[in-house]
Amino acid sequence: MLNRDSIRDGVIFKLLQQHQHLSKVSPKTPEELNASLSATLAEAPAGTLDDGVWVFGYGSLVWNPAFEYAERRRAMIYGFHRAYCIWTPLGRGTPENPGLMLALDRGGSCCGAGFRIAPDKLEEELSILWAREMPLDSYIPTWVTVHTEAGRASGLTFTINRNHERYAGRLPPDVIAAHLATAEGYLGTSAEYLENTIAHLEELGIRDATLDEVHRQVTRLQNKQ
Repeated sequence: MLNRDSIRDGVIFKLLQQHQHLSKVSPKTPEELNASLSATLAEAPAGTLDDGVWVFGYGSLVWNPAFEYAERRRAMIYGFHRAYCIWTPLGRGTPENPGLMLALDRGGSCCGAGFRIAPDKLEEELSILWAREMPLDSYIPTWVTVHTEAGRASGLTFTINRNHERYAGRLPPDVIAAHLATAEGYLGTSAEYLENTIAHLEELGIRDATLDEVHRQVTRLQNKQ
């Protein structure tokens, strides 16, 4: 599993460099990541950074954020929905049998976890987050309104880059289930990713009917193996 120290030490950049033949896109250098982060923070709505930054997680960030945060709350955003729409031929799959990961695609709404990073921790913790989420431009850092029980605030999340080679589009449920049931890479299986996401969303009182149905299909396929 990825953790704060390994990400900070550049493990993702090194792995992507070693397997650069799997992508037409070269991984961003630390300097390029810093420039991307600076540009994103420069676009923050006025006053957003005064009390730190909220980060909205919908997939693996829910159960393995790998950055330090001041508080964590159940949160909702509008305008995007959680979907299995990004191929992974490395972390939780192979080129021959790629896995699938969650991303935020356009339309609808999404319930997940909101993490507030304290003002004095912004530079260090967001750098770790950028090294994890932004090395291949698979995502677009996006400012959204994060709704929590304490109110609403501007926050950051990562939406799918529809122009990226790894974007899978809207896949049929049986195709999603087939890959999740069988794909495995150096980070583990795609099925584990699904199970961890469901379990930790439930800890926040969140039930995702689509994920639950995918999980039922994945279980049936694995039982047939």
